[in-house]
Amino acid sequence: MASEEELFANIDALLAEEPQLPPPAERARLREAAGITQARLATALKTTTQTVKNWENGRSEPKSPRLKAYQRLLKGWAAKYPATGTPAAPVAPVAPARVATPQQVTPETFTGPAAPEAKAAAPVETPAAPAAPERPVRPATRPASSRRPARKATKPAVGPRFPHGPLAVLDGDGSAYGVDGIVLDCPATTVVELVEWTLRESGLGAPKLNRYGKDSDPLIVLTAAAAVKLGLPERLEGHEQRRSLRLPEDHPIVKQVTKAKWQLTQRGFGPWARIYRKAQGRERQCVQLAILSWDALDERSWPGVAEMEPADIARVLGVYAQRVITPRGSTAVSSLELMTALRPPTKPERDPETGNWVSGHNPGSLGTEPMDPAPPEATPEHPVVVQSGWTGGFLNEEAYQWVRPVNSLSDEECLLPFAVGLDLNTAFLAAAARLVVGLSAPDHFHAPKFNPKIPGSWLVDLSHIELDPRLPSPFTPDGTRPTGPAWYQTHTVAYAQELGYDVHPIEAYLRRETGAYLDPWHDRLKSAYVDTLADLGVTKDLDNRQFLAAMEQHKQVDPALAAVLSAIKATVKGGVGKLRERPQGKSYKAGERWPALERPTWRPDIRAAVISKARVNMHRKLNNMARMTGLYPLAVLSDCVVYPSPGTSPLDFLPYAASGKPQPGGFRLGPTPGLAKLEGVQSMLWAVDLMEQGLNPARHIKGGDAVLDEGE
Repeated sequence: MASEEELFANIDALLAEEPQLPPPAERARLREAAGITQARLATALKTTTQTVKNWENGRSEPKSPRLKAYQRLLKGWAAKYPATGTPAAPVAPVAPARVATPQQVTPETFTGPAAPEAKAAAPVETPAAPAAPERPVRPATRPASSRRPARKATKPAVGPRFPHGPLAVLDGDGSAYGVDGIVLDCPATTVVELVEWTLRESGLGAPKLNRYGKDSDPLIVLTAAAAVKLGLPERLEGHEQRRSLRLPEDHPIVKQVTKAKWQLTQRGFGPWARIYRKAQGRERQCVQLAILSWDALDERSWPGVAEMEPADIARVLGVYAQRVITPRGSTAVSSLELMTALRPPTKPERDPETGNWVSGHNPGSLGTEPMDPAPPEATPEHPVVVQSGWTGGFLNEEAYQWVRPVNSLSDEECLLPFAVGLDLNTAFLAAAARLVVGLSAPDHFHAPKFNPKIPGSWLVDLSHIELDPRLPSPFTPDGTRPTGPAWYQTHTVAYAQELGYDVHPIEAYLRRETGAYLDPWHDRLKSAYVDTLADLGVTKDLDNRQFLAAMEQHKQVDPALAAVLSAIKATVKGGVGKLRERPQGKSYKAGERWPALERPTWRPDIRAAVISKARVNMHRKLNNMARMTGLYPLAVLSDCVVYPSPGTSPLDFLPYAASGKPQPGGFRLGPTPGLAKLEGVQSMLWAVDLMEQGLNPARHIKGGDAVLDEGE
């Protein structure tokens, strides 16, 4: 039998334990019975109203010294206002202070050996499994945008290793705002502590997008207050170019990071800083930091996001991460990362001699090594060009910048009252669909027979092709007729054949290994674009008038999701541009290699293929419109075209069959990539005035303002 001393010791141990609280619902009942508001209780306990709400809905628990005071208050209320009609609820033990809130298991979150079908019966509540890394969790203390997605709530991509989603926005009070309203308590006071907390306790990260890929590293976004708390300057000054912003190597924070045996990438500690250690086995040790006050979120890609509350920033970036990828830098950088994440360069395979698993080439990818372009595909400063003395010309596959000659306008066109701009949704993305590109190094051929199925660069004379001067030439970005032999990408030459002309290439640089490398990139970004538009009320089932009305209002429906949509569009354009990133800095000298050349994704030939196909697609629609309606454009700028119109709506001039359906081959309205939306409306007099000044109405039709020094 136990001795009296042992029993008393056990009782003393129980008395010394943390005080127990009634269940969350009972806490709320007692407060309401006493006639006390949550705000008044928060004032008495010197905390926030939202914190009291968290205690009463079970998302968090009070800690000392408020814990004992709160318990004393609840005991007093319980004596005054006992529950009537129902037996007293058993007292629930306080959840450990650093244990995540259990989540209900559903078909979407099930991560066992075989996930149930999506159409399975309603989820059955099961005992929650123990949380893997212990960490505090509470709901957002600042509400996210009051306007929520119209169709469905976005759920973060979570798994057993990443229960709290891909990222968090850290504020100065230690609150780390995550996706889906989660807020984590981050105790870090230094950058090193933040990195270690993120990797060991936060539960942040995202699963890989391809079976051969890698999980996305967790992203921590720092507000200005959080940056200062961690010892970082609120802003970085003194650099002419935003991309040059970084801490000097002798800065105390940089020394702190290196002293703790962490490393920075070659870009240093800038607006997007990557802090890592070499992977141990399969476990990556890398954290991405984004510093808002250092302009990590470019206003052009993320309009208004940097000024939002932390919870709203987490929502915007979380939706982007779930639908596209966890941001890794600018939207252009993230776009390239998405290409690689969806088409990893390597996959495991067995060595036939040893039988061991080794890293092998993943078919359909760009591989792990950079590849030099053919001379005509390069830029004039590229080492391939400078070292070889190449003088044979270059590909000039760029987007349209064309203005129709004013003297080609008819009296009937000039008398029309309006100029209406149409914009093609993510035209480059539409061009990337099922686009076959080269995967191997280029081979040189003389006098080859043209084959439209082989991607590459062809030297061919298209100057003999005479087309209607009221349309831009499909062969040049400025729409002028070619003057002699020039280099063209396969799609441009194929379109000349499509128009009925013979083509006889003089020489070519072609690739033997080909594939639709961009297909997964296209599919993911298309889904992201269409889903986000649908959440803003622009769905595929709308008729044309409903579509135009929805597009007019969609940015006001939910500014946070409108920012996501802007970022998705910037991801498309930025990724295509990044395929041919030029050297940066005043100290660069022609012929030197620059950092972008070391990427397998530095592929100017793939960029040329996308832009060539997009420009050909535009000309095909312009040609079909002229054939079906007799209408000719006033100007084209990339994916925007301006037409003279009798009314203010595209419906006043777009071709429709007697059935009411749009005529195939022309411009069609709709929310998917490649379809059109209204860009803007101005008077015909306004458009003609700009054309006479040599300015492009397509550039200004959205806002209506134009100046003479825009470098048209």
